[in-house]
Amino acid sequence: MAIAFISDLHLTPEHPDSGDWFRQFMEKAKGIFTQIYILGDLFEVWVGDDGAGPLGQENIQNILREVADSGIELFFIHGNRDFLIGEDFEKQTGCKILPDPTIITLDGIRILLSHGDSFCTDDIEHQEKRAQMVTSKWKIAFLNKPVEERISTAMEMRQKSERNKQFKPMEIMDVNQAHLENVMRELNVQTLIHGHTHRPAVHDFDLNGKPARRYVLGDWYTQKSMLIYENGSFSLRN
Repeated sequence: MAIAFISDLHLTPEHPDSGDWFRQFMEKAKGIFTQIYILGDLFEVWVGDDGAGPLGQENIQNILREVADSGIELFFIHGNRDFLIGEDFEKQTGCKILPDPTIITLDGIRILLSHGDSFCTDDIEHQEKRAQMVTSKWKIAFLNKPVEERISTAMEMRQKSERNKQFKPMEIMDVNQAHLENVMRELNVQTLIHGHTHRPAVHDFDLNGKPARRYVLGDWYTQKSMLIYENGSFSLRN
């Protein structure tokens, strides 16, 4: 039996193919995986757990619940697109929400899991918005607005973000290696798995005089990227 790590599916009814791929993956997962870790941005937009219906995402919740009921453990870390996923989603889907970052242990090895955007410290604009929107004050104020208003605001923010990306060098939107290494050093880990950048790769480097490795997951709407842990080793697949 194996463990799967996926990220950046950005599911939305606007792109039904991604939802079909997700459904097929989850159907095949039964009998193959014991655990599935979703490292953020499962959805393109999430405005609160009461918005699943208006956003057309209840079918995704149902798929997750079916998989969880089959005996597969599901874990979720918030992404920058779906950081408003909360307790109701957790109850309805059977996914266990984990903090970002989280450390798990596989065969005695400590593994750091993260969505990854917190490591992109050179993207000042993103970090400033992230710092504002993860506060309880901002979340409460936003969630108290009508669902329709939240959806409208989220769509405007999404469009603005996509426009701004066109003028940012790719290097700015990637992780800052020095910051990443400091976090790994502080948490005493040599292995990291993250998404967010949509640049699937395996990066080997030296950390504290020992080999370290960073696995980067790609997106799903173009790459269907996943990382599989089986028989004591990782395999990045696209």
